[in-house]
Amino acid sequence: MSNPSKNVNLQDLQNQIEALSKKGYRTLAVAREDENHSFDLVGIIALYDQPRKETHQLIKNLKDLSVSIKMLTGDALPIAREVAQEVGLGGNILSMTEIKSRLTQEAPLQSDTLEINGGFAEIFPEDKYTIVKSLQEKGHVVGMTGDGVNDAPALKQAEVGIAVRDAVDVAKGAASIVLTGEGLSGILELIKIGRMISQRITTWILSKISRTVFQALFIVLGYFWTGQYIVSAFTMILLLFVTDFVKIALSTDRVTISKKPETWQVGGMVGLSVLIGILMLLESLFLLSLFIQYTQIFTTLQQIQTFSFEVMFFFSIFSIFILREKRHFWNSIPSPILLTAISLDIALAVGFTTFGLPGLSRLPFLPTILIALYAALCSFLINDFLKVLYLTKKAHPPE
Repeated sequence: MSNPSKNVNLQDLQNQIEALSKKGYRTLAVAREDENHSFDLVGIIALYDQPRKETHQLIKNLKDLSVSIKMLTGDALPIAREVAQEVGLGGNILSMTEIKSRLTQEAPLQSDTLEINGGFAEIFPEDKYTIVKSLQEKGHVVGMTGDGVNDAPALKQAEVGIAVRDAVDVAKGAASIVLTGEGLSGILELIKIGRMISQRITTWILSKISRTVFQALFIVLGYFWTGQYIVSAFTMILLLFVTDFVKIALSTDRVTISKKPETWQVGGMVGLSVLIGILMLLESLFLLSLFIQYTQIFTTLQQIQTFSFEVMFFFSIFSIFILREKRHFWNSIPSPILLTAISLDIALAVGFTTFGLPGLSRLPFLPTILIALYAALCSFLINDFLKVLYLTKKAHPPE
């Protein structure tokens, strides 16, 4: 604006603009041109871009899942602070000019500055990319949302780039995910689904490793102990076939999502799997010794192989109940599909061993019931307790 009208007090005008900014209003100055091609200020227009109604609740839900949220905006600092307060981000917002000065003058403050503040105002397009990359260098997994062309570099750099429904094609192309619904509420569902899938994969891995440790050692030690192959190739194939349905059903399991972001602790996962596998091995060998010494049901090698099939089957099935839950097994109920698959598997296995198959000798029904009860008691009482104890020690190691 040049040659402002003499009756306009620029300081009063500036004060009005600052007061409106603190309330979240953007302002536009309106002027008119006179016959001398000069401009006279007519007034100012206050614009208010109201956040969506669900934004405050969305941010609260994300914080409940321990997701740290940063607001990046080109708006002036007073506007950004007011909007941040309104949506529940707090007023801890800094201008990018101040951030840049700290980054250049106090290098160690770089990550702290980005982590402790709820957002940044007066930023340029390239600043979004810089913030994303700086947070990644600190070890954070970063998700970025945007809709414009200048958001594309940051969307591409982030581990999870999220373009909103009405984003430009460039932003959608750079993003990993494109929301199809209005607003950002789809992000909450993405996080929940992601954590559910992660938990189901973890359950499958724990089950796979523990069963492999248990079955391999049971076959080898059983051979050294008895001098015979207590598991035939046919019973092993049958075991894999029967339990495959339960493994597939794990993808539908009802899981308790973590309230915090998690990374795979490979050492901890392997340690827990080996612990459960060794426990199942010791319990199975103990049961085998009891049956050999105190019963007369084993008259042939084929009956011992049927017994071994039942032991490995029931321990493998019941271990799923304890490995799918980090707490005690009773804290959550498996999905109906998983329960149905387990029930059908048990009925199928009991039918095979009770009536026999070519290559699988019959075993009386009573020993089958005793084996199932023994495996259930060991899994739900001993193994589950030691699992919780192990995870508690891992979460709170002694100082």
